[in-house]
Amino acid sequence: MSIRQKLLVCIPFLVVLMSTVSFFLFQSGKSVQESYHLMMNRILLYKEVSYEVGEIMRSMNRFIMQVDADSLPEVEQHLSSVQQLRQELDGLETIGGSDLPLVNYRNIIDTFLEQVETMIGKIDDQDSNTMAGAYIEAEKTERFIREEAQGLVDIELDQYKPIYQEIMSTTDKLNTLGTQLVVTVAVLSIILAIWLSNSITGPIRRLVATAKLISKGRMDTKAPESINNDEISILCRTFNSMIDNIQSLMADNMKSLEKDRLVKELELKMLQSQINPHFLFNTLNAITKLAYIEGATETSYLTVSVSRLLRYNLQKLDQAVPLREEVEHVTEYINIQRARFRDRISFVMEIDERALDGMVPCLTLQPILENAFLHGIEQMEEGGELRLTIQYEDEGVGIEIRDNGVGMSKETVELLLRSFREESSSFGRRGQSTGLGTHNVFKRLHLFFNGEQRIEIDSTQGKGTAIFFRIPLRTVTT
Repeated sequence: MSIRQKLLVCIPFLVVLMSTVSFFLFQSGKSVQESYHLMMNRILLYKEVSYEVGEIMRSMNRFIMQVDADSLPEVEQHLSSVQQLRQELDGLETIGGSDLPLVNYRNIIDTFLEQVETMIGKIDDQDSNTMAGAYIEAEKTERFIREEAQGLVDIELDQYKPIYQEIMSTTDKLNTLGTQLVVTVAVLSIILAIWLSNSITGPIRRLVATAKLISKGRMDTKAPESINNDEISILCRTFNSMIDNIQSLMADNMKSLEKDRLVKELELKMLQSQINPHFLFNTLNAITKLAYIEGATETSYLTVSVSRLLRYNLQKLDQAVPLREEVEHVTEYINIQRARFRDRISFVMEIDERALDGMVPCLTLQPILENAFLHGIEQMEEGGELRLTIQYEDEGVGIEIRDNGVGMSKETVELLLRSFREESSSFGRRGQSTGLGTHNVFKRLHLFFNGEQRIEIDSTQGKGTAIFFRIPLRTVTT
């Protein structure tokens, strides 16, 4: 049952119930009131007749004894009142088993009216003895009327005594019944009000409590559902459906994030794995040539450097490393290259110790240096220079790798800068070693720093190339 149906049923039911009880009490009181009113009207009618008859005799007495002419209109006025009351007596029903007392009372009144009319008709005769005799007779009749009226009142009281007792008993019963009905209706109204309130506010309170738990992160909480088909139950079911949808979306989002993380991790490993064979090939080639030319000591040093490089690559290929370890790794790499190029090149390092605790992807510096050797200064007979500068800055770490080699065209520079932001690059498709190593380093930096890095290339053909890195200072491996 919906809330609207509950309200449409309960409220009219309570109104009808209260109206029925009120109407019953009103009708019961009305019947008692009518019985009492009927009895009092009869008694008051008798009393009114006695009063008007007495007024007629007093006015007539003043007229006869005191010769007060102003009393005659009063006699006529009261006479008219008695005549009206006499007509009302004709409408009264018989009291008790006999109608004789009421008939006698009417006859006596008729006699009195005739006597008064006779006295009024003889006023002009100026016969005082006749008037006095008529007055005396009327006075006797007036006493009879009073006596008969009192007798009728006694009869009325005798007749209405059991009725009155019954009325009082009925009134007590009605009062008791009315009290019981009022209490019953009040209790029933309270019970219905509590039931209606709980059926509406109870589910709302539970729904609010559930919403508060969800706002605190308790997504496993569900709103209690009811078998009722009211608006609150529909709201609870819809609310639970919404929670399920949110949980499903959160689960899908977590899966998507996990997939993205795995893809990035795999991409980093794949990019790093592409660099190692290229470097190992050049290194082994240098060792072969040096071993062919000279023996023992230099070859031993060179072999140690190679072993350190291999150990570095194999152990930390999938990890971020401090710049300090990258610099040490580059130093070993330069030792190998010095064995190849001898005095044809010079290598300069300017290192700020404060920046060496910053974290970078493994094999970040060596591929750039290798490209500088192979494509920048390898063809130079003498005077080749390679410079590595690492500076500590307010915004992070600045790294510069500069050579005075053959340089690159603007198109090649633009292509390198654009390639690491794309899913694939022309370098990867063409398989050029220079492009592949640089692209992989740029790509790994972009993934590792979530695009917060800055990469710049300054190159002029015939004058050399400078690559600048501006990276955030991270001191914890991520």
